[in-house]
Amino acid sequence: MGGGTLPLVLTGLGVLLLYRILTRLRSRGSVQGVVVVITGASSGLGKECAKVFHAAGARLVLCGRDAGRLQQVVQELTASTSAKEKQVFPPSTVVFDLAKTDTIGKAAEEILKCYGHVDVLINNAGISYRGNILDTHISVQREVMETNYFGPISLTQALLPSMVHRRSGHIVVISSVQGKIAIPYRSAYAASKHATQAFFDCLRAEMEQYGIPVTVISPGYIQTNLSVNAVTGDGSKYGVLDKTTAAGQKPKDVAHAVLEAVCQRSSDVLLAGPLPSLAVYLRTLWPALFFKLMSSRARKEQKVK
Repeated sequence: MGGGTLPLVLTGLGVLLLYRILTRLRSRGSVQGVVVVITGASSGLGKECAKVFHAAGARLVLCGRDAGRLQQVVQELTASTSAKEKQVFPPSTVVFDLAKTDTIGKAAEEILKCYGHVDVLINNAGISYRGNILDTHISVQREVMETNYFGPISLTQALLPSMVHRRSGHIVVISSVQGKIAIPYRSAYAASKHATQAFFDCLRAEMEQYGIPVTVISPGYIQTNLSVNAVTGDGSKYGVLDKTTAAGQKPKDVAHAVLEAVCQRSSDVLLAGPLPSLAVYLRTLWPALFFKLMSSRARKEQKVK
């Protein structure tokens, strides 16, 4: 490079970096008074998201299958002292089963009645799976898809018209690293999350013209009961807290990351450690090696089983 070229390049990089920092700071919003709908809000990550968004001043609509457990969450939020610095609002609840897609239209109507509109929809509810493909009944594959894929897209499509009409709204879905890579003995779960990733990537492109951002958040393992409540090949519960799950991220930390992603109107967020993140890139850049590693993992897990 000539003597005057390098300073120009460095100056350009500096200006670009400053622009990105300023853009990120400018896009950092607030959820004070914002209507936020959270599915699967009675436990795990959904419950932690409810705590974090409530403390930030959001108007919550908590959704789940169990009315009693949702009311317990409401009581906890109402009694919490950590939210007293901001104006907070008593949460509303809507009870329905996300896997029963024929009831979601009515559930969406109830959700809209709470505040008249929805600003942010967080599709969080989901079910996991552990099993050998050879021993897994097709009904189990369907069950996982109904909860993890058809349920969220049905609720999203039911609420989208009101967002498009207002030219305002934000769609968020909690996917998984396994929506980007697939590992052995997780076929139904990985398939449902891959489908979820694809659908909401398409939705993001289609909603851009209406100013409605779509955020896909892909965490790694989280310290919840997801593996305990996972279904197996015959439909029974797995009932085991995996070591990887027990050593995963704290739900509170992931919930704060979800809040940040909403405030920044992020598009695609990968919340995983170095190895899962490396695997995502390896699947794209060196698939042959990735496939060998997964085959080796499958053999090791089979020996353990």
